Amino acid sequence: MPHETVLDPLDRRLLNALQVEPRATWTALAPVVGADPATLSRRWQRLHEDGIAWITGRFGGATLPGAAMIEVECAPRRVEETAAALAEDAEVLVLDQTAGSRDLLVTASCGSIDALGEYVTGRIAALPGVRSLRTHPWIDLLLEGGDWRLRALSDQERLALPAVPPPRPRAAATVSAPLREILRYELAVDGRATAAAIGERWSVSPQRVVDAIATLRRSGELRLRTDIARRWSDWPVYAWYFIEAPASIVEQLRTELGRVPQIRLAALTASRYNLMLAVWVRDLAAIHTFEVAFERAAPGARIQDRSLVMRIVKHMGRILDENGQATGRIVPYEPYPGQAPRAPHSA
Repeated sequence: MPHETVLDPLDRRLLNALQVEPRATWTALAPVVGADPATLSRRWQRLHEDGIAWITGRFGGATLPGAAMIEVECAPRRVEETAAALAEDAEVLVLDQTAGSRDLLVTASCGSIDALGEYVTGRIAALPGVRSLRTHPWIDLLLEGGDWRLRALSDQERLALPAVPPPRPRAAATVSAPLREILRYELAVDGRATAAAIGERWSVSPQRVVDAIATLRRSGELRLRTDIARRWSDWPVYAWYFIEAPASIVEQLRTELGRVPQIRLAALTASRYNLMLAVWVRDLAAIHTFEVAFERAAPGARIQDRSLVMRIVKHMGRILDENGQATGRIVPYEPYPGQAPRAPHSA
């Protein structure tokens, strides 16, 4: 499918708006994006069904306990087999097949350092295709991938978009464990799932669903993100950077790296490389331009290694095809497998 026929300027404006507020109504987005609500709804449905864009709800706040980047070197001709096995693991959030000094880069979240150690040594190291691995536990996220934006809207237009709705004054201050689990499942499958649809599937009132989502978003426990298949983003070249940065500039990096538009994610790690960056650029030639911008933003930091991503196998739980488009499979969840069970009355 030719690139130009997939994402036109209106598509990009819509996706940029949904990156800012993923659950905004079509009516609220219409005057900013520049199309009527019905058109926006049809556009999103096409983009979502084609696997070009998707919205994911993630629980756990801004940091992920027991998270790490794991470099995996595979035996010759066993890279795809190993990737397919790892993609089925609930612990694996993102799985990239790369060129360079490693074959696979696994972003894993295991809940604790102990669980991470057990996963690395008991699961990954035991796979027959694995020859060696290196683990880089995350200390902190300076920039999160969900905060990366297209630049289809002006600053003024972005400011005109609806804000995240706060909880109602009468909403419950806490969300019950059963309802939290319902939302963990539903919003992983579809971050725009309506309160009415969720309530009908699980026998919960839509108002309770609305209140719970608002409460969880305000607390930071629930974060929503709109992602776009890399090849359709205008930033199709994806690379990971492994960096040694002086500890004295870390706090400065929280601000400065946000000014480098190519950086999608920046993680502080407890390893030889104390800073890792996920970077999207327009073409290979732009790699040099990015590196110049990074050196200006991070004086004293040294790029020690880099790996070009050849294929994204899994992204935020979603299995992607060879074009980087969502297939509809979500591990550990599946979109409404069979008859969805009813929620407990205590939800």
